[in-house]
Amino acid sequence: MGDYDIEVADRIEAVKELHDLRKAGASFMVESTQPKYSYNFSSLGRPIIQYPQDMVAMQELIWSVRPDLIIEMGIAHGGSLILSASALALLDYTDAVEAGEVLDPQASKRKVLGVDIDIRAHNRAAIEAHPMAHMIKMIEGSSIESEIIAQVHEVAKGYKTVLVCLDSNHTHDHVLAELEAYAPLTSKDSYCVVFDTIIEDLPDDMYPNRPWGVGDNPKTAVWEYLKTHPEFEIDKSIDHKLLISVAPDGYLKRVK
Repeated sequence: MGDYDIEVADRIEAVKELHDLRKAGASFMVESTQPKYSYNFSSLGRPIIQYPQDMVAMQELIWSVRPDLIIEMGIAHGGSLILSASALALLDYTDAVEAGEVLDPQASKRKVLGVDIDIRAHNRAAIEAHPMAHMIKMIEGSSIESEIIAQVHEVAKGYKTVLVCLDSNHTHDHVLAELEAYAPLTSKDSYCVVFDTIIEDLPDDMYPNRPWGVGDNPKTAVWEYLKTHPEFEIDKSIDHKLLISVAPDGYLKRVK
């Protein structure tokens, strides 16, 4: 660990005691949710519906973990798929530079696999027309159906280092089922990232027309899953680093 990394780690550790700063971050999350702040951002031209802090966190994780497969539950407009694919493409580029080799982008062995119960035709068309499309595979269907789970596991067989992201239906039961199905695919020292755990920390009336809310959301699913899965731990350092994030307690590192 270099001097810069030590300094960052010390600052992140200090955040634990900066109660006003943490309170300000929590307040921002409450105030920014209903105005749909996260809908204002895109990744290489595709809407991503994420907070910039989480986008940077994912870029940092991909760089450090160096996965050859990223599995994502939830596609929407495809921005997250594009973000992941572009980060994997940069890994290919840097590998080629370090090896002194000519890079053929179309020959990449790295892949992003996205699953969604309903891939809208216009979104599919836009994703397939994107320059990053050659690194993306999509499966349409419920992420918790046995047939879809089997397809994802079959794809994952050919990869060594896997990172998983869960961002589809946000109810407790659905996310817990996704964790049981896909978290085991996460490689040691890689991450299973569970998005929208923030729902537990928002006012209960924030989602009146949704089946999820306080007590029934991705964070409660994470807590339940961890009771019987000691191979995963919440990476609290990411929470303390970001302060503004839709995934508090959602960055799960596989440690065993």
